[in-house]
Amino acid sequence: QVQLVESGGGLMQPGESLKLSCTFSENIFIVMGWARQAPKTLRDSVAEISAGGNTKYADSVKGRFTISRDDTKNTLYLQMNSLKPEDTAVYYCFGKSEVRDYWGQGTVVTVSS
Repeated sequence: QVQLVESGGGLMQPGESLKLSCTFSENIFIVMGWARQAPKTLRDSVAEISAGGNTKYADSVKGRFTISRDDTKNTLYLQMNSLKPEDTAVYYCFGKSEVRDYWGQGTVVTVSS
């Protein structure tokens, strides 16, 4: 059973930075990414990275968030800078293999003054 485990969430103030990590048990993913879900909203992808290193970002986080992956450590990262209150959400790590998608359990990020 492939597992993804997020870590690094917390309570932040506007303007601060935070780095999320996601460790995965097997490297079988063609694409990996981060999605987030705020209360009473749908879960939306915010950043994706291919096995080849190509990245894609939601407009709301472009220029502030950076996704990266270290396949030697089986770890996916999301560096979040200039955090805003609207970034408050549960952040989920996901991976797309040839067969199916996998999701982590989520980590909470709260941005509030």
